[in-house]
Amino acid sequence: MGDPAARWPVALTAGPYALLALLTGVTVAVKRSEGASLIVDLVLCGLTAAWMLGVFTLRPAWRRRAPVMAVFCAVLILLSAILAVRDPWFGCFTPVGYFYAFRLLRWPWQPVGVGAMAVVAGTAQAYDVDKSTAAGLVTYGAVVAANAVPMCAFAWFARRAARQNEERERALQEAREANRRLAASLAENAALHERLLAQARNAGVQDERQRMAREIHDTLAQGLTGIVSQLRAAEHAGDDPAAWHRHVAAATKLARESLSEARRSVHALRPEPLRSAMLSEALAGVAERWSALHEIPVQVTTTGTARPIRPEAEAALLRIAQEALANVAKHARATRVGVTLSYLEHEAALDVRDDGGGFDPALLDAADGLRPDRGGFGLIAMRQRMESLSGTLQVESEPGAGTGISARVPAERAEVGV
Repeated sequence: MGDPAARWPVALTAGPYALLALLTGVTVAVKRSEGASLIVDLVLCGLTAAWMLGVFTLRPAWRRRAPVMAVFCAVLILLSAILAVRDPWFGCFTPVGYFYAFRLLRWPWQPVGVGAMAVVAGTAQAYDVDKSTAAGLVTYGAVVAANAVPMCAFAWFARRAARQNEERERALQEAREANRRLAASLAENAALHERLLAQARNAGVQDERQRMAREIHDTLAQGLTGIVSQLRAAEHAGDDPAAWHRHVAAATKLARESLSEARRSVHALRPEPLRSAMLSEALAGVAERWSALHEIPVQVTTTGTARPIRPEAEAALLRIAQEALANVAKHARATRVGVTLSYLEHEAALDVRDDGGGFDPALLDAADGLRPDRGGFGLIAMRQRMESLSGTLQVESEPGAGTGISARVPAERAEVGV
């Protein structure tokens, strides 16, 4: 059914009045020819027209009110029945009743109204049947049924089709809403993806900056520190040409090594000592060169079964050893140093200990690791290296008792061919 309150076409609105006027004219013509009274028929026709005009035509808003429309159709059917009983040609007015019943009544009252109007139509069609006999009553019932059954069946099929249309419309509406939500979700996901890409780019830039900072500190800074130390020693050599040449040669060698390591760091390559040696051998070589440069004895010890581990873990442990030895040379005033590499069941551990002056770690933690006199950035770089490998770094020290640095990383084996 359409919306009862919607504007109806002029033909559908005026048609019932035109049909009623035509049938009224027929009634006047017939009754005058018979010499019968017209008062009752004209009053009934006037009431019918007034009822349609006052309740339906002039009150569009009432068409939304189901109870009002039910009363309207019931009264119209009653008036139509009276007219049809008095004058059978008013059976031609029943299409108006059908039309209103189909358009205005809601389910389940729609088939009731249609069936009632079918009874009126059947009564008009069977006006000359003798209803006082059984055969006449059967004939009358058959005529009524011939009107009621197809019309009620049509009402049922119309209702079924309307429900299917409503379900399709509801499904379409749900699909539109789902598409709208999907579009909104896709837009949100696209925006989130852009944010994640931006964050990933920023994180990558930050990680690369931190990597370069660590590598510069572990290569250029340490090398330049050693070069400065050797040049100062050369200045103090005085009139000893051999000592002067030895320190200048050491400074030149450090400069070349630092330049080589800087280039390797820029390209994220493995440290030179690890290119052709295992970690334990690389640590021994680093310690030997550092000891010869600073004239401080270093004892390197390896425990456990040496085995290849991830290249990034080996590089990190080697850099930590270099930084720890550099800090000993700059700050510790130590007389001996011990470097221990331990291959444990699930970890690889590096311990660097000295017998120098030590310091209070609480002061270092309070300053967030940024004490220039204790190589603060170096300790930060050590921790960053360990954290990036899911490892740990511990610093143990106290004034006058030396310093110990312990780094541990998961001992995951390197892949074959790496």
